[in-house]
Amino acid sequence: MSTPEKYDVIFIGTGEGGKYLAWHLASQGARVASIEKDEIGGACPNVACLPSKNIIHSAKVASFFQRGSEFGVVHGDGHVDMAGVNARRRKMVDGLHELHFANFKKSGAEIVKGFGHFVGEKTVQVDLLAGGTRTLRADRIFIDTGSRATLDPIPGLLEARPLTHIEALELDTLPEHLIIAGGGYVGLEFAQAMRRFGSRVTIVERNNTLAHREDPDVSEALQQLFHDEGIDVVTGATIDRIEGLSGASVTLHITQAAGQSVLSGSHLLVATGRTPNTQNIGLELVGVQTTASGHIQVNDRLETTAPGIWAMGDCTGAPHFTHISLDDFRTIRDNLAGGNRTTAGRQVPSCMFTDPELAHVGLPENEAKLQGIPYRLTRLPMLGVLRARTLSETRGFIKALIADDDRILGFTAFGSGVGEYLPVVQLAMANNLPYTAIRDLIITHPTLSEGLLFLFSAVPAKTAGSPPSSSH
Repeated sequence: MSTPEKYDVIFIGTGEGGKYLAWHLASQGARVASIEKDEIGGACPNVACLPSKNIIHSAKVASFFQRGSEFGVVHGDGHVDMAGVNARRRKMVDGLHELHFANFKKSGAEIVKGFGHFVGEKTVQVDLLAGGTRTLRADRIFIDTGSRATLDPIPGLLEARPLTHIEALELDTLPEHLIIAGGGYVGLEFAQAMRRFGSRVTIVERNNTLAHREDPDVSEALQQLFHDEGIDVVTGATIDRIEGLSGASVTLHITQAAGQSVLSGSHLLVATGRTPNTQNIGLELVGVQTTASGHIQVNDRLETTAPGIWAMGDCTGAPHFTHISLDDFRTIRDNLAGGNRTTAGRQVPSCMFTDPELAHVGLPENEAKLQGIPYRLTRLPMLGVLRARTLSETRGFIKALIADDDRILGFTAFGSGVGEYLPVVQLAMANNLPYTAIRDLIITHPTLSEGLLFLFSAVPAKTAGSPPSSSH
């Protein structure tokens, strides 16, 4: 092993939390090395959040062409050019690359391209992509290696060379029949986008409903949406084995309660979960313990079981959202400066970018019922949001759970643009404000946000000793 190069801080991975912390510490004068074996910036700007939403918006535009007569717009025979869709995505990603490199240069943090792994205490070896190795040493080391698509041990799956979300973004030609294994966020977003581009799409879900962790009314609304858009959904299904090659012809042998069946398509996309990127990086050499699922064990300050080593983002088992990784950065940044910030009990908002969107924060209704937590339910169909009528986007609903002391316990919305509702509701929840703080605002008319006024104006009156409510 070569003589280690001395740094103040080493980052293994340049995901959301890691890159922001690297920029912050380097700008304060620390000598920082950021090790990355893939694209700089992590998954979000390269192969996940932003590229997928770029594709989804192109699909939204395609749907407007299909709905042209609804808006009084007459057009000729249009078609989707997947090469053009992909070119738009690549242009955006290229711009994000330039932004990231500029931020690294401005901060002074050094990028080291290669695979980083521990070889001793406070010591990391980098197997350089260009060939050769470098050995780096620092008193403070941060792990932000992210996660990857899970490939279950299904006979024939690896041989079928399925798409993951990464390869699906690169499609220059439209699949004739895309089969998607998995009915979670990634699977549902891609299913709708590819259907709107013109593919036949079938979702195969192991659970009995789509988005099975959501409230029943949410799952039912998604099921109806996909039915109306011509997407086939196979639920309660176990994939026994797979034959063929994705991109040519692929066949799934499936078992359901009613028996066995065979499903064939041209392409297979696997979206059945995420696996942390914690293998083969030498964690055991330095005393960094992992969970049974392979995630790095951290406390509520994101410190690992080894002194001087922190971890953040997906690899810790935290909710797999970029905004959670960003909050990890803020937690570590503030604590390094002498603060006492914690991840315990923090808000975890989410938004699935189907069309309509599904946004949520706080306590779900099904969990409130399970725990016997009293609440009053207020619910408003999107048809009651006047701006939604002007847009012809009236599918869906918004709802909130209200405590006896008028605090907002949870909020769920399924509708056009409802992800933008979240900050207002979160602000009230974070500061223990009563729902009336939102109800009594003067909200611009006609905006989608006006729906919050209507929603919170319909909260049922308190009733002494009332059990958990599911009435409107």
